[in-house]
Amino acid sequence: MIVLGLDTATPSTVAGVLVDDATFEVRDDPAPGARPAHAARLLSAAGEALAAAGVGWGDVERLAVGLGPGSFTGLRIGIATARALAQARGLPTVGVSSLEALARGEEARPLVAAIDARRGEVFAAAWGPGAFAAVALAPDALAERLRAMPAAPLCIGDGAVRFRDSLEAAGARVPPDEDGVHRLRAEHVCRLGAEGAVTDRDALLPHYLREPDAVPRR
Repeated sequence: MIVLGLDTATPSTVAGVLVDDATFEVRDDPAPGARPAHAARLLSAAGEALAAAGVGWGDVERLAVGLGPGSFTGLRIGIATARALAQARGLPTVGVSSLEALARGEEARPLVAAIDARRGEVFAAAWGPGAFAAVALAPDALAERLRAMPAAPLCIGDGAVRFRDSLEAAGARVPPDEDGVHRLRAEHVCRLGAEGAVTDRDALLPHYLREPDAVPRR
């Protein structure tokens, strides 16, 4: 199966193609403090990934997209792009958890994937002993959950990097900042998409977990 995977839940713009068991990824990782380039880079990154894989748009059999949780603006761009591509090219679509895609490459248990949610919070989920579903938490509240786990968890993701001190004080293990384990990879978006159930493109909805930063005035 040939799967195109997209994710814009984090500041990185991630696109990749799964062809049989080989994956080809193109990504844009902004420098610390720089604005994400989701709108400018996502479609071109998808095209570059297809070219790297040696396939064309007509060869794609399924489109996978990360639904978050993550950046409000990023998720809107990624999901809107996926919907438009699905409609224009008649592609079956699968929505995947961005936290699960982040965690997919790690076998350690217990494992916590944490995406920086801004506003002093993280989006996090855990697998293995003490597992919990995706939730938005302040770092201190997440640290309390980690202390309650039966074993010291491995924590990964940009949220784990940002709040390293709090999580390590709770007994968690956080790899060095530069470790690639903290990066959400297109390979795992594609593989989750290949395994997941196809859904109608209009059913692709962002998994926000909390209210937007900007709300209408009353």
